[in-house]
Amino acid sequence: MNILLTGGTGFFGKALVPWLLSMFSATGSTITILSRNPESFLRRNPQFYKHQSLRIHEGDILHIDSLPQSDSFSHIIHAATDSTFGPSLTPRERFDQIVIGTRNLLDFSVSNRAQRFLYVSSGAIYGPQPEGLQGFPEDWIGSPVISNPANAYGVGKLAAEHLCHIYRSMYELEVVIARCFAFVGRDLPLDVHFAIGNFIRDALFEKAIRVFGDGSAVRSYLDQDDLAHWLTTILTDGRNGEAYNVGSDEAVSIRELANLVRDLVAPEKPVIIEGDIRLSSTRNRYVPDISKARKELFLNVGVPLSQAILNTAAAHIQHEC
Repeated sequence: MNILLTGGTGFFGKALVPWLLSMFSATGSTITILSRNPESFLRRNPQFYKHQSLRIHEGDILHIDSLPQSDSFSHIIHAATDSTFGPSLTPRERFDQIVIGTRNLLDFSVSNRAQRFLYVSSGAIYGPQPEGLQGFPEDWIGSPVISNPANAYGVGKLAAEHLCHIYRSMYELEVVIARCFAFVGRDLPLDVHFAIGNFIRDALFEKAIRVFGDGSAVRSYLDQDDLAHWLTTILTDGRNGEAYNVGSDEAVSIRELANLVRDLVAPEKPVIIEGDIRLSSTRNRYVPDISKARKELFLNVGVPLSQAILNTAAAHIQHEC
């Protein structure tokens, strides 16, 4: 098995690469990471330097000629979408990155005669979660509002999924899709727009844990080790043409999450709710139904949320030291 991984230098890649190496390197498999700056990646991740099963190729998903044309791959994992710093892109830039990048990787897969293509999509393709729906099932027919440019990420992911199905029908390429929700883990950046990362940062380094909003939004979080296990299983065992939700179904409000982080990491610090709880009128919910992954692929949540939070905090403390 020879695997090409895009997005290998981000949070998903940092979760996936050690798992892929532990699973497949003993079989003589190789993992090639596509990176726009290999030197920077190796400088920040010296544990991968000169690993015999790992190759790093300088390239960009938006430029198909930069892909490793001379190499042969049996499996391709397309996880390159900048969800961490994506909000800094314009809606058109974000849409193009998702859709054009995916088409380039699909074209490359066909010309490379790859067997399997795993597209890492998002739960954002479902659109707003209606009141009373505990978790999105994979056959949910909702979608983001296409007239709102702020939905470029979700609409782009949906369009990219459609491209995957077009290529699957036209060519002998097996395609599986992973619709990812929210995650936590040792490699999660604490200084961007992820609420759980911000709470852990505040608990470790600030005087108080701040919730920007009323805290009524509801999320769920899967640890990065579970994420890597799930994506690898979907890559190898997922049914051709099928999509699988990837995430936890343990729902928690943002206010509850902030209090949980406080209790686990910094019991002496206060939680400050910046918004007015009394004015809360709607609850924004973003939680998957994972019964399909449980039933078909025997996947489950292995790391409890509390332990995942502790693991994340410990990793960042060690990094600071």
